[in-house]
Amino acid sequence: MATAAVTSHSDAFIAAQQSASAAASDDGFNKAPAEIAWQQNLNEIMRCPDCREFPPNLIEEFSSGDMVCASCGLVLGDRIIDTRSEWRTFANDDQNNDDPSRVGDSVNPLLNGSQLETNIAFDGKDARELQRLQSKANKKNDKENKQSNTALLAAYREISNFCDAMNISKTTQDAAKHIFKMTDDAKYFKGKSAEVIIAGCIFIACRQSNAPRTFREIFALTKVPKKEIGRTFKMLEKFFQDDKNKPFIRSINQDAQPPTLSATNATELCARYCSGLRFSNNHLMARISSELCEKSSSVKDLAGRSPLSVAAACIYMISHLMGESRSSKQIAAVAGVSDGTIKTAYRFLYQERDSLIDRDWLVKGGRLERLPVN
Repeated sequence: MATAAVTSHSDAFIAAQQSASAAASDDGFNKAPAEIAWQQNLNEIMRCPDCREFPPNLIEEFSSGDMVCASCGLVLGDRIIDTRSEWRTFANDDQNNDDPSRVGDSVNPLLNGSQLETNIAFDGKDARELQRLQSKANKKNDKENKQSNTALLAAYREISNFCDAMNISKTTQDAAKHIFKMTDDAKYFKGKSAEVIIAGCIFIACRQSNAPRTFREIFALTKVPKKEIGRTFKMLEKFFQDDKNKPFIRSINQDAQPPTLSATNATELCARYCSGLRFSNNHLMARISSELCEKSSSVKDLAGRSPLSVAAACIYMISHLMGESRSSKQIAAVAGVSDGTIKTAYRFLYQERDSLIDRDWLVKGGRLERLPVN
């Protein structure tokens, strides 16, 4: 950016000026023009050092915050402050005669009440009576919304604290808060404690975000018994499937779909478990383990088993196949299942190893000889 030339045109720009002669009516004679005393011009003028045009042809580009010479494009100044109005209105161009001017913060869908209210002054007959009725109604609504919002904010804080302790993403946190808000609007969980409802909402939100957590993990986080979490999950499942609750089931924004439930499968757990086992090539191990979990659905002996044990057994098999073996106790500590359960499920996988193991895995360094018998 070039340095602008700033000059004071005291002698060259302003010379002694003479005032126009004024018509005088004294005895029909005109008086001599009076001279004005010389004054120094203290104005500072910015000129382009390359063009040196006068008067300077400069443009203030508020979009970029620059002062630019319109003749040669040289930037003479930066960080120009935009002194114009901060917002614009297109009310005259709108066909629906709506004014899209921004007048405050957006509405929070997780809280009750309109949150953007306008009081219109009444004028004319019965104005005082209308004002009294309006203030009475607003006072009642504000009191109810304030009480309900206080309880909601307390629940939202608990959800945020639990999710932060478990490194759950912000999107999943908002989904859990949204589920809690829908059940609160429908008054679905009457008599249940907020902790139980929060645990169920976090459990379902994690499933919807394709980052499922087990009952044991939610129990370790919230200290809510696993049976209570299971009961709350079943009740929430009925809540989303019941047609009577359709008015309360909605998406958190206009573009998203309403929340739905899907069962946890072993494939979704492999990536998180492999990350906890710290493989040298974590992405490859997670991908191959997920593919093996998909193929394991054809093993009849594994039908009805927990997806946790199936995912752990698949990781146990792939870790030995690819030469990065992990013991059953190491995998059990990450998956939250016993090492005996992992070995039992692994035996069924080992029996079907010829049909389950893909040739591409062997090309990438896998060896069948590495697989343990038990």
